Order: sequence, then C-alpha cells, then structure tokens
Amino acid sequence: MKIEWRSQTFRRTAQKRKVRSLALNKTQARKCAIPATPTIVKRKVPRRRPNADYRSREYLSEKEVGAVIAAAATQGRHGLRDSALILIAYRHGLRVSELVSLRWDQIDLAQGLVHVTRLKNGMASVHPLRGPELRALRRLQREEESAAYVFVSERKAPLTPHTVRKIVARAGRQAGIEVPIHPHMLRHATGYKLANDGQDTRAIQQYLGHRNIQHTTRYTDLAPSRFKDFWRD
Repeated sequence: MKIEWRSQTFRRTAQKRKVRSLALNKTQARKCAIPATPTIVKRKVPRRRPNADYRSREYLSEKEVGAVIAAAATQGRHGLRDSALILIAYRHGLRVSELVSLRWDQIDLAQGLVHVTRLKNGMASVHPLRGPELRALRRLQREEESAAYVFVSERKAPLTPHTVRKIVARAGRQAGIEVPIHPHMLRHATGYKLANDGQDTRAIQQYLGHRNIQHTTRYTDLAPSRFKDFWRD
C-alpha cells in the first residue's frame, strides 16, 4: 500500500511540475512575441534664458565692429577670410545663413555691386560695394580661385553657420568686447548705424530686406539723433 501511495504521489507531483513548466513556457513565449513597450523617461530640458540675461544689448557700435574686424584679421591663417566675412556681414546687414550662402556669381567687382538674396521671406536687393569691401573681396578671390562660394573652408566647402558663430565670438573676445557677441548683432549694428546717420526709414527697410516696416522702426526708435536738440547748454 505504501508503495502504491508513493507511486500515486510521485505521479501527481510530476503532473504538477509538467503543468507549471507548460505555463511558464507559454508566458515566456508571449513575452517574446509581444515587443516590450519602451519606457518613457520624462526629462526636464533646460530652457534657454532670455537674451537680456546674457548681454545688455543686441547690437554693436561702429567702433566696436571696427575692433572686431581688426581682431579677426590677426587670428590664425584665415585672418583675411574672417575679417572680410565680418565686414561684408556688417556693411550689408546679412544674416548668418545669407552670409554662408553668398556666391561669387552674386558679386560684380568690376561695377562694384552685390546682389543680396534675402532669406526668411525677405526682399532681395542690389547693394553697392565700397572701397574696403572691394579690396578685401579681390584679395579673397585671388586666394579662392576655384571656389563657388565666397567664404569657404580649406576644403573649398561653404562655411557652416556654426563656424561663423565661432569666428565672430572669438574675434569679439580678442577685441575686448565686454559682452559675448554673435553674427546677428552685426545685422543690428547695420540698422542702428544707418538710423543714426539719419537715413530714410523706407530706404533702411529696403536695404535690410524687411517685408514689414515695423521690423525697421526698432532702429530709428533708438537713434540718439532724434534727441540732439532737446538740451542746449
């Protein structure tokens, strides 16, 4: 009797183990068949602070631009390219994307003209080139004879906006500018310079390619020449 009881107990135990094994195998099969849902981790991305937290103003004076151009000319073996880049960006109020896409076929050195193609739905225009620009561009063209773009790397590829930002920031530090600068400050410097010179607001609008004149009036609103007759000592 004891032998029979033990035999039945052994069979029941074996059946239970078999059932558990089958259930475990089915569970594992389901896990393999159904892809695991990726865990979504919520991370807090630090927001960029307002520009006022980085610098007290978003433009440079004419004197500061001159110092930045002079500093760029002394930096590394690409001083001619970098100084010309800052000069052209300032004289024509170019955005960094417009600057790196500037091609030689847009420039007529014989007549002293440059066709400015504006981005961000801006208005294209033709600007005159003055003496400092013509001299810098002629020297640059002699060095970059086979390049299609005006401002290129050693591999004759157009510079990237990131590279231009690094060039301008480095020149600003070398020039001793107290605030960290970026290329768009050169475009603002153009607007303020023309407004301070008393140029017509509509003409400035066309020169900078603004579709909406409200983007231009920011420069005339801060022009100190508007208040020159307020005090007469």
